[in-house]
Amino acid sequence: MKLSSRDGKAFLRKPDPAVAGVLISGEDGARVAQARTELVLALIGPQGEADMRLERIAGADLRRDPSLVIDALKAVGFFPGPRAVLVEEATDGLAPALGAALEAWSKEDARLVVTGGALPSKGALRKLFEGRRDAAAITLYDDPPTEGEVLDLLREAGLRPDPAARAHLVGLAQSLSPGDFRGLVERLALHELGEGRPLDDATVSALAPQAEEAEMDDLLAAITEGRRDRVAPLLARLSAQGMGPVAVTIQALRHVRALLQVASDPGGVQTGLASLRPPAGGARRQMLQRGAETWRRERVEEALRTLVELDLTLRSGRPVPDAAILERVLMRLAG
Repeated sequence: MKLSSRDGKAFLRKPDPAVAGVLISGEDGARVAQARTELVLALIGPQGEADMRLERIAGADLRRDPSLVIDALKAVGFFPGPRAVLVEEATDGLAPALGAALEAWSKEDARLVVTGGALPSKGALRKLFEGRRDAAAITLYDDPPTEGEVLDLLREAGLRPDPAARAHLVGLAQSLSPGDFRGLVERLALHELGEGRPLDDATVSALAPQAEEAEMDDLLAAITEGRRDRVAPLLARLSAQGMGPVAVTIQALRHVRALLQVASDPGGVQTGLASLRPPAGGARRQMLQRGAETWRRERVEEALRTLVELDLTLRSGRPVPDAAILERVLMRLAG
């Protein structure tokens, strides 16, 4: 069965005992790893790995010997308690071996957890797990966390931000990749360890990533202000910093969605800016104001449709020249 984002989060916390195997996939490896850790913890408990109730199998090893997974599922553990078998870096080529394992599974066996990268929606592996009643597929997209999810993450890290720091962190969660944002939270938690006081905005500003965010803002400004000559150099700089085409597209989508909200507000641009959640401030607010004042609503809507199509193309799993397609689309939007 295919689980939605909301159902997937609930499943990770409390797995259905009738489900034999779970596939977790997504482009962001850090997000997949976090979900895998949460699920394994829910399945076998905090002492499970120490009690040798977790068996790890690399995808490459399973390709060489497809029987490994069935043997691991059927094995009897030395210590009592629930067991899990983890298959990492899985690809569509493992679908036959994993399908055979699910067919052979019984309720006394270990639970199967499979992780993979950005698997195609029509690929063999996702079709296998989505098509079975005793299996589940959870696909993690690079959508930004909600404000509630951000606050939960901060609480788990032991951080108590003041109002200004909290608003800043919610905004950063929308602009940073999930892995980068989690890295920021970890740095903040280490910095604040033993301080016993609320986290302030100055500390967040000092530890937050700066260069990539500024380059992305420059790129968005170049698009909305029609400076086509700036698009290619800024994309090259973002790529050098490790920001891929999908991440750039997601950021552009968020910006254009915010721009559409501002441009469509019946009360005018200022009312639209005031209604944004999380609120936009500083250079971002000015950029949205300029864009809403210079772009017609129809142009914003067309840009949104174009970026949605681009996002689907980049996530399709087809062998396409991602960087070239992204540059061509952004140049067209800036024209």
